[in-house]
Amino acid sequence: MERRRRLLLPFSVASVLILLLLDSSSAQMPGFVSLNCGGNENFTDEIGLQWIADDHLIYGEISNISVANETRKQYMTLRHFPADSRKYCYKLDVITRTRYLIRATFLYGNFDNNNVYPKFDISLGPTHWSTIVISDAATIEVRELIFLASSPKIDVCLSNATTGQPFISTLELRQFNGSVYLTPFEDRYYLSVSARINFGADSEAPVRYPDDPFDRIWESDSLKKANYLVDVAAGTEKVSTKLPIDLRSDELPPQKVMQTAVVGTNGSLTYRLNLDGFPGFGWAVTYFAEIEDLDPDESRKFRLVLPGQPDVSKAIVNIQENAQGKYRVYEPGYTNLSLPFVLSFKFGKTYDSSRGPLLNAMEINKYLERNDGSIDGVAIVSVISLYSSADWAQEGGDPCLPVPWSWLQCNSDPQPSITVIHLSSKNLTGNIPSDLTKLSSLVELWLDGNSLTGPIPDFSGCPDLRIIHLEDNQLTGPLPSSLMNLPNLRELYVQNNMLSGTVPSSLLSKNVVLNYAGNINLHEGGRGAKHLNIIIGSSVGAAVLLLATVVSCLFMHKGKKNNYDKEQHRHSLPVQRPVSSLNDAPAEAAHCFTLSDIEDATKMLEKKIGSGGFGVVYYGKLKDGKEIAVKVLTSNSYQGKREFTNEVTLLSRIHHRNLVQFLGYCQEEGRSVLVYEFMHNGTLKEHLYGTLTHEQRINWIKRLEIAEDAAKGL
Repeated sequence: MERRRRLLLPFSVASVLILLLLDSSSAQMPGFVSLNCGGNENFTDEIGLQWIADDHLIYGEISNISVANETRKQYMTLRHFPADSRKYCYKLDVITRTRYLIRATFLYGNFDNNNVYPKFDISLGPTHWSTIVISDAATIEVRELIFLASSPKIDVCLSNATTGQPFISTLELRQFNGSVYLTPFEDRYYLSVSARINFGADSEAPVRYPDDPFDRIWESDSLKKANYLVDVAAGTEKVSTKLPIDLRSDELPPQKVMQTAVVGTNGSLTYRLNLDGFPGFGWAVTYFAEIEDLDPDESRKFRLVLPGQPDVSKAIVNIQENAQGKYRVYEPGYTNLSLPFVLSFKFGKTYDSSRGPLLNAMEINKYLERNDGSIDGVAIVSVISLYSSADWAQEGGDPCLPVPWSWLQCNSDPQPSITVIHLSSKNLTGNIPSDLTKLSSLVELWLDGNSLTGPIPDFSGCPDLRIIHLEDNQLTGPLPSSLMNLPNLRELYVQNNMLSGTVPSSLLSKNVVLNYAGNINLHEGGRGAKHLNIIIGSSVGAAVLLLATVVSCLFMHKGKKNNYDKEQHRHSLPVQRPVSSLNDAPAEAAHCFTLSDIEDATKMLEKKIGSGGFGVVYYGKLKDGKEIAVKVLTSNSYQGKREFTNEVTLLSRIHHRNLVQFLGYCQEEGRSVLVYEFMHNGTLKEHLYGTLTHEQRINWIKRLEIAEDAAKGL
């Protein structure tokens, strides 16, 4: 909790400022925008505010309403929107680094003839502002927010209707001057107005423009409504003056407000009221001006008492002394104060005071943390700027918050990212927007059925992309090999375009559903790529083991001619110097992995993926991301070690397109290990006889091709 400090301007400067403010009351202040929602013409109301119809808005419907005792033109119409999953926004121009008050009002008036009281949300950009809950058809709900503009435009959006339809009656923007409502936290927090009270008012009417040049609405303390300024202390009286008040203070309260007050003639002022939006941390200021004539021997000293906050009561208010004279504003306050929903407060005079406490006005605002919105906001706004006249590009606000635009989806991160874009058949023209490649969390991209031209861009910056639909456009150029840099790609549809060149062979060998029909100049690269994309790694591996066994037997037979001691010296492999990659190794030498390499890659042999007569097979991944299958020899006998030596020697020399790639070996601490390239699509047995046949049966032509390829491997 921080006590608010006040600096007093020199009298001459303050006087000039006051004159400027008084003069401005004769004409509407700059920075004022008053939207008559649902209106069809512009007008000036009885207090001099100029209202503009919102007929430029393409969304929503207009309703005319009539409410008893409400004659203001701006409350005879409203604009309502469908109760769907979309948000509907107003976009307003502002000046960056300038403070504003934004006010939205809602008068239901049973516009839908349903008597179903609406409930929906209002947001400022990505920040949830408030939930509007209508409880009476003839009562105006008002929401006000004070904010520092961080960009040249703001969006006020309605969404998330849980009952009835979202609607709005008026939307007002008021610009402040100088340091009015400056707080230490304004870059991260807005001020949601909870109470702004004019004490000692002579009627129930609020004070606003032109009495307040900023058009703040100061509610009368005479207003009768539930839980508003109740538990009033006995002896509370109203006082007023016609004399001008020196208004030099930070928030510049209006003359009319400061010319009235309440006085606790019995020594105390007490009140209780409900604070909308609380409990929470807030900004609270009281306004005092000594407007009674005190005798020289009289004094007015008092303390503020808040239950549970004894520190607040330490400060003593002496208005005439603190304000340095009569008829001058003194506004002590707190910029960070914890307050409850039901606030009870008291001003009590000190023991040495001859007069009871006096109170002119009070403001209480709750801190509302602003949300920075989607991290993809800048990129996607650049995309829609290319199609600014399209209906789908008119949805304002943040692309993800508080609800996403209708044609995209976002993840649930605190600062969300766009994951899905659905712009199929939206009459898109020109090149595929390059900013789409900046959406780093994009999973699905649907741009099919448009008139897009030019090449397919590089989507390497979208590593999570799984589904790409670009079919039925007019795209040209090759199918980029950069698509192979997308590790999660599962669907690629580019049929019926004008693509040319060769389909990258790596795309054909990946587990990707690929459709490129209708591109007459786009072809596959070779016969091998035309085979069905079923990896038969395990079957070829079996063929390799068979070959290795035959050769091993030959070596064993030959070995019988030598004595045991010579064999004891020959069975150990010549250890090759570890190299950074297989390409660096000699042509006929296997790469020697250390046991620690194997344990790191397999996470201590964590995932078993197969077994056989040779041993157990484990899954692993090297530091460079390459996936491997690790076969661990189960027998440490002399015979087993000799077979291992022979197999390594043989496999190091054999390279064939139909053989699983042999990567290296490890022989340490009594363990013998073979390392192969990992093949994703299961074993041949599973495809021929197992559960995989239920997903896609292999015809006899394909079975013959598999047999032919296995034979070539042998």
